[in-house]
Amino acid sequence: MLNTSDEDVVLVQRSLAGDSSAFEPLVERYQRPLYNLATRLLGNRDEALDSTQNAFVKAFENLASFDQRQKFFSWIYQILRNECLNVLRGRRPSAPLPLDRIAAGTPADALEEGQRAAQVQAALLDLSEEQREVVLLRHFTELSYEEIAASTGVPVKTVKSRLYSARQRLAVLLADKNLV
Repeated sequence: MLNTSDEDVVLVQRSLAGDSSAFEPLVERYQRPLYNLATRLLGNRDEALDSTQNAFVKAFENLASFDQRQKFFSWIYQILRNECLNVLRGRRPSAPLPLDRIAAGTPADALEEGQRAAQVQAALLDLSEEQREVVLLRHFTELSYEEIAASTGVPVKTVKSRLYSARQRLAVLLADKNLV
């Protein structure tokens, strides 16, 4: 039985050999986690969807450059990350945060949950890009420190340091909003 990483390499090899259907399982496997990361990085679902789609198109177009010794997710995450950074650079500094999350329960519960989610998202967006990235990779995609290091191209010690600093900063930001 192949592990996910080995399956990904087989699918990449089949795609490179001309099997037009071999890339589809990669999209199915990674579309949701990449979209969720993009949503958290950008704070906007439409931009996240566009960035995720663009990342898959670029990955497919550049599949021959994939180093089969590394994980496919790490490779495509780098592409997505660059797409998100381009979107962030192109934004006006005062872009509003979306309040489009709805919770189950009473309307008051939904309002409270929406406000809490918006405050957490605002706190995440107050972090530096490097801090936000490691928090999202660790807590929302549950990558190990080593996987985060491979995805971001920084040493494991740097990942741990950024994560520690980010958690400290989030604690202060969320305490100010009475969320911790």
